[in-house]
Amino acid sequence: MHSLLQKQTTALQKRPACKIEVPERLTVSHEALVKNGLADRCVSVPVREATDADILLVHSEEYLEAVKKTPYMTLEDLKEFTQQYGDVYFHPNIYHCAKLAAGAALQLVDNVMTGKVRNGMALVRPPGHHSMRSAANGFCVFNNVAIAARYAKQKYGVKRVLIVDWDVHHGQGVQYCFEDDPSVLYFSWHRYEHQKFWPQLRESDYDSVGKEKGAGFNINVPWNKVGMTNSDYLSVFFHVLLPVAYEFCPDLVLVCAGFDSAIGDPEGEMCASPDIFAHLTHLLMNLAGGKLCAVLEGGYNLTSLPQSVCQTVQTLLGDPAPRPANLDGPCKSALESLYCVRSAHRQYWSCLKHAAELPTSDISTKRIKLAEEEEEEERLEEAKEEKSVEEKVWPEPLKRVTPPIRTALVLPNDVACPDGCKRFSSSEDPDPLIVNKLRENFLKDTDDSNALTTLSSLIALIEKMEKNEICNGLALVRDVSMATMCVVQHAATALSNRVLVVCVGDAVDPSRGTEDGKTLLVQFSNKESEEQKCKYYIPVCLKKGCSDVSGFTQAVLGLLLPLGYKYDPSLVLLVRTPDSGLCDSVWRQLAGLLQGLAQGHTLVLMQEGEKACVGPTASSLLGEAAPSLGQLHAPLPKDVEALERLRHGLQADWKLLQTTAPETGGGDEH
Repeated sequence: MHSLLQKQTTALQKRPACKIEVPERLTVSHEALVKNGLADRCVSVPVREATDADILLVHSEEYLEAVKKTPYMTLEDLKEFTQQYGDVYFHPNIYHCAKLAAGAALQLVDNVMTGKVRNGMALVRPPGHHSMRSAANGFCVFNNVAIAARYAKQKYGVKRVLIVDWDVHHGQGVQYCFEDDPSVLYFSWHRYEHQKFWPQLRESDYDSVGKEKGAGFNINVPWNKVGMTNSDYLSVFFHVLLPVAYEFCPDLVLVCAGFDSAIGDPEGEMCASPDIFAHLTHLLMNLAGGKLCAVLEGGYNLTSLPQSVCQTVQTLLGDPAPRPANLDGPCKSALESLYCVRSAHRQYWSCLKHAAELPTSDISTKRIKLAEEEEEEERLEEAKEEKSVEEKVWPEPLKRVTPPIRTALVLPNDVACPDGCKRFSSSEDPDPLIVNKLRENFLKDTDDSNALTTLSSLIALIEKMEKNEICNGLALVRDVSMATMCVVQHAATALSNRVLVVCVGDAVDPSRGTEDGKTLLVQFSNKESEEQKCKYYIPVCLKKGCSDVSGFTQAVLGLLLPLGYKYDPSLVLLVRTPDSGLCDSVWRQLAGLLQGLAQGHTLVLMQEGEKACVGPTASSLLGEAAPSLGQLHAPLPKDVEALERLRHGLQADWKLLQTTAPETGGGDEH
């Protein structure tokens, strides 16, 4: 079950002083959810006003009492009251609306923490992440997400909260609230432009990492140029946010869901398409046992805003994410920020200890006030103002069609099919040509009718996936190596696109099928392999194999996911051997994360002896969040060194693996 909270749309009236934070932001978003059939699939939760006690969790009593008086002020008094704060507009109705916005976020937390819904989104205004203890700021009156975090800690005993702020502005109010608190990890990326973009704060830069006990728990990623794309956003998730988030191990994830970071927004001027929010959401959904609450912040383009909201909600509902098209590497400016952030946090997080040391002044996001540069920028700014601004145009996101069957299983007769799954066997007689090929290639020395039936069913299953009649599947097979080669061989000839094979163990012969690029094989084991001879065969050697949770997780987040997203397969084949050594919770995390690729078309192959793993694996394929891994310890130094060597060797071919900007050239600009 999921939730959608809808705040009343009687918020700030349209006024000349505030041309972008308008009531239509909510109405167009909700109308899009209704039009796309998403609102009906959500649980609608009644909204309440936040109480004084709720608001005082974050704000001062003096500030609350001052805001309480605004409904009774004259227009002149309101103007005077507003002038003491920055970039905010007060209306007689705003106090009521701000209480509803904060209350909606709390209702969402209540429903998620009590298990009434799995996750949800609160559509609210005014937004909140700029408001501070005793000050309104940036359209924000009460800090909705900060209040929600303190409320969850107080009411439900939540030990660790992750706040992900993907709004294009820095949520300084959230940062100030938690900068000395190690129980709240605050992550924000934001347009910064060397401190020239609002709110123009020195403490929005990468080296503001938190204070005292909270040092390391405040992560700022400054965007120093406009035009950031999907590749830039994903790179920061892969190489900063996700590794740190998994090490932190939150009990609750709150998202400051600002969509002014999407294409077309007049504030953000970025080029990330609305469907990227499907992937950002998906990548967070296995944290905290799936307890995720998204709360609307910014978003001022009335076309990309509702599109982005729909992409987020549809993913929260468990629908497969769209194909992540046109991904390249991050641009040079994004790489510089990535480099700086990782360097600044390497002393606080074991997953970043291998990051390069803090850069010299040659590569820095610090603002450099040189007179010549300032004059040049002023000249360019004047030229920009004179030039008519062309409105960006982008295609509407493709309709995300969910297959009628979510998960199909090919199982021996003596293995029960888990609830919610469909037992699969080919209903039609297999094609004689396929049967002959199977006999010729895989069953030469045997007349095993059961093996023939299983292999035929696997081929029929992936053909159903190709037609989008089935989303994903799982098969227990007698010989996992043979089944893998059968699927890869058939997919390479029958499918027009590509197959990503992720093998945990040593089941697959790397010499077959990767030369033409139709198959990318990433193989995890504890065996040293020969020197890599092919771009599409990537052996990942871990000293303890896959039994070291920290090392394996780091390899998945920083290596496998960037490779998979760049490769963009049409099918993911996930193979587990009996001697893999992988614990169930890590296996389920892996299965969950990989479903962001190939529109969710994942086929899992396991040996017949792995019957006990069928239920847990099927639950992940059905969209259930994986169990938490616990707070992760430092990976083995030898594994870290090996992974870094591998990443460095691969990044020329696979640019999403880059984490540092080349000193000269490279790192394409957008």
